[in-house]
Amino acid sequence: MKLHDLQPASGSIRNNFRRGRGQGSGGGGTATRGHKGAQSRSGYSSKRGFEGGQMPLQRRLPKFGFKNINRIEYKGINLDVIQKMSTKDQSGVLNPDFFIKHGLANKNQKIKILGRGTLESALTIQAHAFTATAKTAIESKGGKAEQIA
Repeated sequence: MKLHDLQPASGSIRNNFRRGRGQGSGGGGTATRGHKGAQSRSGYSSKRGFEGGQMPLQRRLPKFGFKNINRIEYKGINLDVIQKMSTKDQSGVLNPDFFIKHGLANKNQKIKILGRGTLESALTIQAHAFTATAKTAIESKGGKAEQIA
């Protein structure tokens, strides 16, 4: 027998301790809830982040910065990624459906084409926005950068 094999004898541990059944039971009177206070009452549930009346952490930390509620979020896709993916599409037209189908964006995201990398073939790319470097790189190879709403 080793230390990790030790366990209490069967029947020696009571799991069915009944609270609030008189002083003789050992859990009577306050029913192990202590005296007074919110946690001693029935129906008590604390708010998320409640620290017993102490100033909560989210109120102690400083707030700074600015969140523009009108900001338009774009999913950026670089030209080098488009060059790799263009081999999978023989039509030469890459639109948002193509990017969604190949897992580069999801259906609720607006797509912005970014200028990292180079293109080797003329492609027509339809997206919601283009950077200036991406637009010139696409048009220098004889392709089209079509902006969609």
